[in-house]
Amino acid sequence: MFRLWFGLLITAPFLSAANSGESIYNEHCSSCHEREAFRKMPASRITRVLESGVMAAVAPLSKEERVAVAAYLGSASGAGARAEAFCRDRKVSIADSSGFAWNGWSATPGNTRYQTAAAANLTLEQVRNLKLKWAFGFDGDLTAFSQPAVIDGEVFTGSSGGAVYALRAASGCIQWTFQADAPVRTAMIVAALGPRHALLFGDQSAGFYAVEAESGKLMWRKKADDHPAARVTGSPAVRDGVVFIPVSSWEENFATEANYHCCTFRGSVVALRVRDGSQVWKTFTVSETPEVSGKNADGTPRMGPSGVSVWSAPTVDAKRGLLYVATGNNYSEPPTSLSDSVVAMELGSGKIVWSKQVTPKDIFSGCNACIDVKGPDFDFGSAAMMVSINGRDLLIAGQKSGVVYALDPDRKGEIVWQARIAKGSSHGGVQFGMASDGRNVYAPIADGELKRSPTGQRMMDPNDGGGLAALRIADGSIAWQAAPARVCADIPGCSPSQLAPATAIPGVIFSGALDGHVRAYTAEDGKVVWDFNTLREFQTVNGVKANGGALNGTGPVVVNGMVFVNSGYDHFGTITGNVLLAFAP
Repeated sequence: MFRLWFGLLITAPFLSAANSGESIYNEHCSSCHEREAFRKMPASRITRVLESGVMAAVAPLSKEERVAVAAYLGSASGAGARAEAFCRDRKVSIADSSGFAWNGWSATPGNTRYQTAAAANLTLEQVRNLKLKWAFGFDGDLTAFSQPAVIDGEVFTGSSGGAVYALRAASGCIQWTFQADAPVRTAMIVAALGPRHALLFGDQSAGFYAVEAESGKLMWRKKADDHPAARVTGSPAVRDGVVFIPVSSWEENFATEANYHCCTFRGSVVALRVRDGSQVWKTFTVSETPEVSGKNADGTPRMGPSGVSVWSAPTVDAKRGLLYVATGNNYSEPPTSLSDSVVAMELGSGKIVWSKQVTPKDIFSGCNACIDVKGPDFDFGSAAMMVSINGRDLLIAGQKSGVVYALDPDRKGEIVWQARIAKGSSHGGVQFGMASDGRNVYAPIADGELKRSPTGQRMMDPNDGGGLAALRIADGSIAWQAAPARVCADIPGCSPSQLAPATAIPGVIFSGALDGHVRAYTAEDGKVVWDFNTLREFQTVNGVKANGGALNGTGPVVVNGMVFVNSGYDHFGTITGNVLLAFAP
């Protein structure tokens, strides 16, 4: 069983009936994927991912079989961007210091996902009147999961097809395009490099790129990690000419195969020089090299320790010279001390200064036979936030357990307070991120549960999960809690669960849900003041057929009176989509 995403178009050679595209799909793919979802994806995308993309290491197929299943599932090859989609003036201009920017995972260095009043240029009353200004379609994609950077009227965004675009914020016209080797999920971040600027991002095969922001030309490309399952999911952070890259992996999914040697991946953070991609340091979150520790019931060697992915953006603390990362669970035994933790590393060397583990012995993967006692899968999937209250700095971290923690960075991560806002589960609690305006922490609640559809597909429960909680930074008490919306009814793949990260501006909190809605809540009491349903087809500025879907993975970006939202996320049967939406009053 494996996941399909994107590929290269190759004409399939003759195969026997037993090895036809249909039979390969039925044997390896159908338990996770409905065929209908792939009909609008070019066969070129499907083959690329099976040949050299994120699925190359896990798909147990010959070249001919990969081509056959891509041809069976996909459509004809997708065309490139239309000439009329490009701007007449393609010049990209970026100032080293801009008053109107959202650059990276957060608009502010502490990863609070808060945009100031001046930079947002959007009031509560204007939010009530937001309207769609333009829509941009990602050709042939089923997922829109890369958060754009917006600087001085320029929008930089990646796509699940690996295409990276520079767009004009006012109109959505294309200024340049770049093709990465694999899907690009990370947020975009721009760093000054002499007279030029480097657009920095990672892909789902652990490639990392510096592309000239002014032209789209490749400056350098490096591999963040050589493990076959490695990927870069979390967004990079930049400080003093160095980019810090979190490394995660697919390996816990690979372990669903009984003959897979689970597991050998180790999470890490890699520091590269922006100027040329040379490595400054690399620190693993599992210090020991995995070794054989026995065999599973099928006789396959069990390997460990492993896992402890870094799924989210690092947080830079220039004041203390530290970098904070939040980590995931172990994939296999034995358990290690940095799983499900907030870890502090020296910016200059990567040396681990302190760590705070909140869920020990959380070992979780797709291989039940690899683990004697399976953990609850309570990763930290979201970045730690640096906030200040009454002259005191705190690190705030939300976990899939449904608990939000406030840690003291001056006392080696000592817990100052903790608050439960949700029941938590492997698909629950806080998933991809919170926001803070300096008074409260705003935490979207996932708490979705998986169920089986009538056809046997895994999907999210349409009646479970969702909501938004506001916690007072001073003591962790709940200021208010907004109830989940119940709009799914009979919509296939719909769920009220709120996995996507929140975004805050003065007086307003934006939060998206798997039901396809992006909503704006008042910071004062959590009442919904704006609600846009993205579950529809859109007329796009680039002429690509596009529709909205589940909101997940990345959150709204607010800059200079505009709100940018990616819609569509293929995750356990949720609603696919391929559109970037831009709103203004």
